[in-house]
Amino acid sequence: MSSSISYPRLNPITLLSRIQILLSSSTSHSLSTKPKKPVSHLDSKTFDLNTVTETLSCYSSDWKRALEFFNWVETDCNITHTTETYNRLIDILGKFFEFDVSWGLIHKMRTNPISIPNHTTFRIMFKRYVSAHLVNEAVSTFDRLEEFNLKDETSYCNLIDSLCEYKHVIEAHDLCFGSNKDLAFNGCRVNDTKIHNMILRGWFKIGWWGKCREFWEDMDKNGVHKDLHSYSIYMDILCKSGKPWKAVKLYKEMKGKGMKLDAVAYNTVIRAIGLSEGVDFAIRVYKEMRELGCEPNIVTCNIVIKHLCDNGRMREAYAMFNQLSKRGCVPDVLTYHCFFSCLENPKEILKLFDRMIESGVRPRMDTFVMLMRKFGRWGFLRPVFTLWKKMEELGCSPDEFAYGALIDVLIQKGMFGMARMYDEEMLAKGLSAKPREELGTKLVQGECDGG
Repeated sequence: MSSSISYPRLNPITLLSRIQILLSSSTSHSLSTKPKKPVSHLDSKTFDLNTVTETLSCYSSDWKRALEFFNWVETDCNITHTTETYNRLIDILGKFFEFDVSWGLIHKMRTNPISIPNHTTFRIMFKRYVSAHLVNEAVSTFDRLEEFNLKDETSYCNLIDSLCEYKHVIEAHDLCFGSNKDLAFNGCRVNDTKIHNMILRGWFKIGWWGKCREFWEDMDKNGVHKDLHSYSIYMDILCKSGKPWKAVKLYKEMKGKGMKLDAVAYNTVIRAIGLSEGVDFAIRVYKEMRELGCEPNIVTCNIVIKHLCDNGRMREAYAMFNQLSKRGCVPDVLTYHCFFSCLENPKEILKLFDRMIESGVRPRMDTFVMLMRKFGRWGFLRPVFTLWKKMEELGCSPDEFAYGALIDVLIQKGMFGMARMYDEEMLAKGLSAKPREELGTKLVQGECDGG
């Protein structure tokens, strides 16, 4: 079970123009000292809630602006927030540990039938509590779900999944197998295989390979049925633990048992066989996959493209990239990341970056960070500012990693005044800044001892 939260997307070009209008309007509103007046050209007929949700995502690194925008849309644009827009804001608030504000919104959600809290609402709360290592608060939240009529198997699985995703598998294991041997937790019973898969993936997330193997073997000893997802997780474990040949061996065992693989399982196999036996063997499995009627998805194509790029076979990688739409796969941001990580020509990188945006694929924050750090290592400052400007044009609010990449390049170039300015801007937004001796922000040993 994935812990990521996804949201519907509009046509990218239409969405971008709408977001830019909303961003500029909300910014003008926040800077104005005049009394509030309804904004005549912005209302619920002009912008749908998907646009609002995507615009909130632009403020994901600035919770105060996100909250201000959220309230502004409601009061000045006559838009009634739904469960989805509330959930997006709660996710942003949780990122900055604003849990009291989040609970205030959750209680407000209950006052309107179109914004009732749902499983996703509390899945977000579990995720944010556990990622902040507030495990007891996450469990207490589960205990409170009776008042929302949501204390059920789905919420229990969301809690366990969050614990496993954010490296608290020990606590998850204790909840499932400690005092409740029958996998019951406060009356909630869950499927044995599903829970075991989550725990197995949890040991994988913290890299305890010995524990992964022990748990995998215990599943057989305890008579737990292993489904295709179980095998996919364990193949991934073998691959990531540096034993891709064992993942390939397990794949052959699965074929021998007559198991029909899905795209997820094939994706793991193609990654493993590419690492252990080379890209040509990975392509062979990719073709086998198609011949057996299992259609590759964009993840499959990305894996093959990554293998080709890593082996310096850029012409073949571009050929496959150009054929994606004909095969029913739409390139995503990770497709472009495969190329960005291997390209060595700044002009070629920026050209491909522009192509990505023109095609409607929106860069992620880690896209900007990866490229800024790459240009910084090469000693190029102008492309870094080009990316920073593009980030602003797209309405993306830089996070601490983006600021860090920019500041590091500026320090490298000896531009300490500008570096200090961005460092202070970063702190003003509530983002954690890395202490830097060059900016006078590095603690000396005496200060540490004195504290």
